[in-house]
Amino acid sequence: MVKPVQDIHLAIIPDGNRRWAKKHGKPEWYGHVAGARKLREVAKWCEKHPEIKTLTVYALSTENLQRDGGELSRLWNIYRDHFREIANSPETRKRKVRVNIIGNSATWRPDVREAAREVMRATRHYTGSVLNILLAYGSQYEIVNAVKKVVKAGVSKLPLVPELFNKALMITRPVDIIIRTGGEHRLSNFLLFQAAYAEIYFSNTLWPDFSRAEFERILRDYKKTNRRFGR
Repeated sequence: MVKPVQDIHLAIIPDGNRRWAKKHGKPEWYGHVAGARKLREVAKWCEKHPEIKTLTVYALSTENLQRDGGELSRLWNIYRDHFREIANSPETRKRKVRVNIIGNSATWRPDVREAAREVMRATRHYTGSVLNILLAYGSQYEIVNAVKKVVKAGVSKLPLVPELFNKALMITRPVDIIIRTGGEHRLSNFLLFQAAYAEIYFSNTLWPDFSRAEFERILRDYKKTNRRFGR
């Protein structure tokens, strides 16, 4: 029996863009374009599930910054254009989606940084669902910076409980579901603290081929799960 769920935080590691491009005889950058297109598609699928209140996507890891300069430049272009499109989209306004671009902003290209600010400014008052795009993000980086914030605030003198630590993180709410496409079975430095009790689904499908049917199957399986949170 599928149980009603009112508030889901869904997180996605969209892996497989470059392998998809190679499989189809296309350059690597084309795979990233297809991946961005798939993200827009998945966001629309989430609209059909009002219980999904937050969608968090791993767009670029801190390790990805070491990629070939040409590929990284193409990625920055895709992110810049994608952010501007979201900021000016009638769908974003209609659905009242608040967009957060999160990560080490010091590493972002200046035009990407400005586009990120634009979309966050445009959506900051929206109270519908939340879309978090993690850009130049790494969970270890996030946790170290959270510890620095806690120490600076003098909280070390008080009992430090998870709820208090959560407030110092970039992503402040726990994750319920993690989907990783592309056939790899690891979290790759993604939301390690927030994923403590997440249900994790590893898909062999390359991200641009991820289907609505598989997405719906994962949600059905999640809703049948008896989550005990370690108890």
